[in-house]
Amino acid sequence: MRGHIRKRSYTTKAGKQTINWYVVVDTGRDPNGKRLQKWHGGYRTRKEAEVARNKIVGELHNGTYNEPTKVTFADWVNEKWLPTVQTQVKPSTFESYRRNIQHHALPRLGSRLIRDIGPAHLNSLYAELLESGKRNGPGGLGPKTVRYIHTIIHKALADAIDVGLTSTNPAERAKPPNPRAWGPPEIQFWEPAQLRTFLRTIAGHRLEAAWNLSAMTGMRRGEVLGLRWQDIDFCSSRVHVRQALVSVAYELLVSTPKNHRARVVDIDPATAEHLRKHRDQQLLEKELWGASYQDQDLVFCKENGSMLHPQTFSQAFDRLIARTALPRIRLHDLRHTHATIALGAGVSPKVISERLGHESPAFTLKQYAHVIPGMQSAAANLVADLVSGASSERPSR
Repeated sequence: MRGHIRKRSYTTKAGKQTINWYVVVDTGRDPNGKRLQKWHGGYRTRKEAEVARNKIVGELHNGTYNEPTKVTFADWVNEKWLPTVQTQVKPSTFESYRRNIQHHALPRLGSRLIRDIGPAHLNSLYAELLESGKRNGPGGLGPKTVRYIHTIIHKALADAIDVGLTSTNPAERAKPPNPRAWGPPEIQFWEPAQLRTFLRTIAGHRLEAAWNLSAMTGMRRGEVLGLRWQDIDFCSSRVHVRQALVSVAYELLVSTPKNHRARVVDIDPATAEHLRKHRDQQLLEKELWGASYQDQDLVFCKENGSMLHPQTFSQAFDRLIARTALPRIRLHDLRHTHATIALGAGVSPKVISERLGHESPAFTLKQYAHVIPGMQSAAANLVADLVSGASSERPSR
């Protein structure tokens, strides 16, 4: 079963003649013994058709052949794949899938038949996104974002194989950017003195305790806003991170922490005192609002008890920083500030990883590699002192 190639000429309405090449293969016979054939194409050149013929004939011999369909990538994603995947992942994850594939993949690949998408199409997409993929303003997307888009496309095409729309996944042979080759992302953070200035600046602000908790624990924004009073153990000075408040298409939802893992974070006495004062203030607000107060047991919320939108929380932080001489950082960078200061102080990466809710200490060290050179210097001096006996010769205090 070799298949054969056919050439067909067409004349457009403008009188221009075009040539398309097709691959024709036998797929068996009908009940009356008539030979069944399937046409594939059309290809722009005979060479393209020959490459396709070899692939199709190989699939027929291997038993992996799927008859050509007219389903485009956009049809599959919008009508079947997204509705299915919505039932399988967290709402925030689904919204991330939907947003990235709608904004970046479908405008460039959506009109193509799934079976016709090849590695070259994907590589061209990734190159274009790196160069000019931003939707708001000029410039390209970061390599990490493009790699994430590749992951989404890979999953969508893999699921298309399962339902018989195609026999191969071109994303397997595509070459998305490797973020490591572009160097580690630049992390913004404050030095201890700058953080101290910030904490003095927010003294008396209604959300002082929230920003203090963010800086002194490294908790994520959604984790801080999802914290409940029942999650705080003042006796042991511990916070139980069990849920997070997330925005999905600007709608607020309560979800699990990242990686679906709850954790326990110890807090210092000053942070605990900030939380106690905040609780007293919240009780006064509750009394003021009376029966209209929306008590959801949230530690940080609006004056009437309703959920505080994460974007509103970040915008309030940005406005505060804009009025100071401090370097401009994002709210999320308070998390980086906590980790950087802790690593510089010699806290074990394992402990920091547990506090931040990272997947492993190795990820923590990779994320904050900028601190390692200073740590190595201190370690080198400590080892040298021990070997030379200098540390034992120092007078005891």
